[in-house]
Amino acid sequence: MRLAERTSLLRPSPTMALDAQAKEMQRAGRSVISFGVGEPDFDTPEPVKEAAIAALRAGRTKYTPVAGIPELRKAIAERFLREQGTSYPEAGVVVTAGAKQALYELFQALLNPGDEVIVPAPYWVTYPDQIVLAGGRPVVVPVGLERRFGLTLADLEAATTERTRAVVLNSPQNPAGAVLEPDEVVRIAEWAAARGIALISDEVYGKLVYDGAEHRSPASASPAAREATIVVDAVSKTYAMTGWRIGWLLTSDLKLASAVSSLQSQSTSNANSVAQYAALAALQGDDAALPGMVRAFAARRDLMVDLLRRLPGFEVDVPRGAFYCFPRVRQLLESPPKGLHFDSGDALAAYLLEETGVAIVPGSGFGMPEYVRLSYATSEEQIREGLTRVAKALGA
Repeated sequence: MRLAERTSLLRPSPTMALDAQAKEMQRAGRSVISFGVGEPDFDTPEPVKEAAIAALRAGRTKYTPVAGIPELRKAIAERFLREQGTSYPEAGVVVTAGAKQALYELFQALLNPGDEVIVPAPYWVTYPDQIVLAGGRPVVVPVGLERRFGLTLADLEAATTERTRAVVLNSPQNPAGAVLEPDEVVRIAEWAAARGIALISDEVYGKLVYDGAEHRSPASASPAAREATIVVDAVSKTYAMTGWRIGWLLTSDLKLASAVSSLQSQSTSNANSVAQYAALAALQGDDAALPGMVRAFAARRDLMVDLLRRLPGFEVDVPRGAFYCFPRVRQLLESPPKGLHFDSGDALAAYLLEETGVAIVPGSGFGMPEYVRLSYATSEEQIREGLTRVAKALGA
């Protein structure tokens, strides 16, 4: 059967592909430790699960408004106002089946063929493919380890052309865990507003910050910055609700919100009804489980950074947010241990998975082929065991 040409533009998500391979190995009886997929190992908080059960028992299993139940949209707007001091209209909130759908619909609604979107690298694997699928062109701006992955306004200015339509910001960031300094966020937001460039701010890791780092949304910089900023968020990471598939976007442009909602009405319609009520309980709850989760992630991060720095050829920064380490392995690729040869980070990841049963994600999917990503959203025991296996396989 002949496929549409657009399908040739798509690449499978390397994180999802790696996770599937690791699970297949486990089903075959292999002992596998996965540092691949970005998913908290904590359970969804009990009050959230109870809210879902109550919604089921109350028969809240029918279609909802495409953009989400009014109570959830209101709670999302109120949460943002409470935490960032900036208000978005409830009519500018669209609830989606995860943040990934919100991003997809935004690119479809915003981009015409040839429009450029600046994407700092390392980037989340999905951004470039979604941009290309919408007819746009990703303009990748690499920011590496030497600068602690710290994007600046100067980087964006150098990449801007007359075709620039949008910039994707992700802070705290996947995969490097970088957190933009609040002052830099303000400068970028005001610049985008002055240039009429849309800022798509992916803030799904906003509450997972360490060492006194502060997450600041560009929307909070000024009224003009709010007009330029479209916030994308979800319950997935903060509340350990990855499988519930509830995300959203906030925009002050009601025409954009309407366009996104119309697009969604012709694709998936509303997000899962029961999951919306669960998300409502999460947002209206007391976040009692969050401080413990953040402390656990910080301890795991410290352990992983320490063990990675003992490996030959691994250079790693201390991430200040999210739950990933993103070490550079250039030295290992150039001077591997005797008897081994890796021509890329992909080859290194394949070797470690097959040889040791440890799954890491090659950096090529994030636009940085000399790096690899490891998630510390797993137990300290798993981190110790996994990196001990890696050390042994590399002769450390």
